[in-house]
This record gives sequence, C-alpha cells and structure tokens, in this order.
Amino acid sequence: MSDFIYLASQSPRRRQLLDQMGVSHRLLLAEPGEDVESLEAVRGREAPARYVARVTSLKLDLAVQRLQHQGLPAAPILCADTTVCLGREILGKPTDAADARRILKLLAGQTHRVLTAIAVQKGRQRVTALSESMVRFAPMTSAQINAYIASGEPMGKAGAYGVQGLAAVYIEQIKGSYSGIMGLPVFETAQLLRAVGVRC
Repeated sequence: MSDFIYLASQSPRRRQLLDQMGVSHRLLLAEPGEDVESLEAVRGREAPARYVARVTSLKLDLAVQRLQHQGLPAAPILCADTTVCLGREILGKPTDAADARRILKLLAGQTHRVLTAIAVQKGRQRVTALSESMVRFAPMTSAQINAYIASGEPMGKAGAYGVQGLAAVYIEQIKGSYSGIMGLPVFETAQLLRAVGVRC
C-alpha cells in the first residue's frame, strides 16, 4: 500500500477532492521550461473523448519523467484533464475575455458534455478511466455573461466556467458526476487508486 500519491496538476479543486477522499498527496508540478500548455492543442478534427484521453496520457508521461529527473521517492502519479464540448466542438480554456464571451454564448440555453480523463501510473502499471457528464445551461443575457466574465472566474477553466462557483446559478440540470465536472471524478478516481494499491 502506498502512503501517498503524486498529483501532477495545479488545480486546487483536484487537491480538494483528493482531501475529501482521504488520499494523502504531494504536488508534482511542471519544471521551468516544460511546455505543458502546448500538449492541450487540438489535432485537426479530433473527437473530444480521444482528445482528453491523449492529453492526460501525455501529461502523465511528462510527470513520470519529472519524478525520475528529480530523484523523488517512488509513489503512484495521478493525472487528469477536463474538456467541455458542444457536439464535436472542443471548448477549451478561454484565451481572453472576448473568447470567454464567445464560449458562454455557445453554452447558454444548450446542453453540453464535460469529459474528464484520469490516468494513474505506479511503476510500469498504468490505469485509465473516462468520466462523461451532461450539463444544461439556462439562457443567459449579454449583461449576465459580461457580469460573469467580470468576476474573473471563466479564465483558466475549460468551457469558461466553474461548476462549483458563480456559474451554478445558470446550471439547470446535471446528469453524471458533479466531481467529474469539477475536474476529478471521485468514484472513478477511487477505483483507479485502489487498483494500484492506494487506500481511499
């Protein structure tokens, strides 16, 4: 049994969810010069599920190299990536306020999918899972969209919103995993961690 895991993510929500699961973790963050953001580039007409699984796998490859490079004690490494999509269109993190406005206008009054891929590696063993949820947004006026953008919350978040924040007042319905929409589906994560010998 492992006493702790490494979390290769800067997301405070993922840390919070691991705490909720009772999983002791240490951060294994990108070193200077590592270009993790470029991994998130979409390749052509890539399907959202394939995209999010590929990005998560590449992030985990980097994290495994980072662990070896830093000479850290061996422990399982957890990586996750979340993407929001409307049909086959992947709606990533907004580049600026105008992009956030474009994304939120697309989501308003529509049902979209949130996909979170998770991957855990312990030694040579790698286990993966994919959580898929549906989220329905209420219609939003331009003033409501502008006020939400002014809060700063959309920046740095796939689909330009955080389900656990101010956007909740516009979310009519959720089908699936609330924690998955936050960025780490607790049920699937617990299954993967148990598979590599971590207590949850």
